Amino acid sequence: MAKVVGVILLVVGVFLLIRGHDMSQAINSQVKNLFTGTPTDKVTYYYIGGAICCGVGLVGLFTPFKK
Repeated sequence: MAKVVGVILLVVGVFLLIRGHDMSQAINSQVKNLFTGTPTDKVTYYYIGGAICCGVGLVGLFTPFKK
């Protein structure tokens, strides 16, 4: 069961990272980045959430669980 949750978290994390990258390439995000030098908050949240989900998913996949 833990491996299934790990795989699901890994897939969700990859989805969030891809979605964040797509959002960072949008014209409104690029204009904000041009003037402020930082990406939008939404893009940052997607990147952070995706990285956390991927990390937890990988730990769940490779950690042996004992009953």
